[in-house]
Amino acid sequence: SAVRKMASASAPSPMWSSAPTFYPEIEPFATGRLRVSDVHELYYEQVGNPKGKPAVFVHGGPGGGVSPADRRFFDPEAYHVVLFDQRGAGRSTPHASLVDNTTWHLVADMEKLREHLGLEKWLVVGGSWGSTLALAYAEAHPDRVTELVLRGIFTLRRSELLWFYQDGASWIYPDAW
Repeated sequence: SAVRKMASASAPSPMWSSAPTFYPEIEPFATGRLRVSDVHELYYEQVGNPKGKPAVFVHGGPGGGVSPADRRFFDPEAYHVVLFDQRGAGRSTPHASLVDNTTWHLVADMEKLREHLGLEKWLVVGGSWGSTLALAYAEAHPDRVTELVLRGIFTLRRSELLWFYQDGASWIYPDAW
């Protein structure tokens, strides 16, 4: 499978009968920066097998960024994984900039990154806000997507925003609010 199935572990979790496990920690075999506009420069890294199946990981947020834990979703022997920080997020610059920072700018950035790295096609994996961006990319560039893996789909509809930030999640976990 594209993303490792979660296996049992001994630590209990409130959401699952056991906590998920991941692939071992891994360091990038390459990192870089890509200028995508007069204003924005993306940070990216590559992990896994340079000759493996290309995959791109689209982080949540918006405004988040990739972390070393995100590298652990993929079998490092089978996949050549590209992780990047979206405009204004993580190690991309300028930090927290909203100038020329729309969904369609981000989709164009993903395509520029794919071209820059010389990858013909890739598996696209996204979670939360990253699932929305992954869907938008797949819609704009269907011939460049081999598979699409989405988790925690969050499309930023008004009803989702209200549930998540105002009235909904607070009913399930009132102690957190």
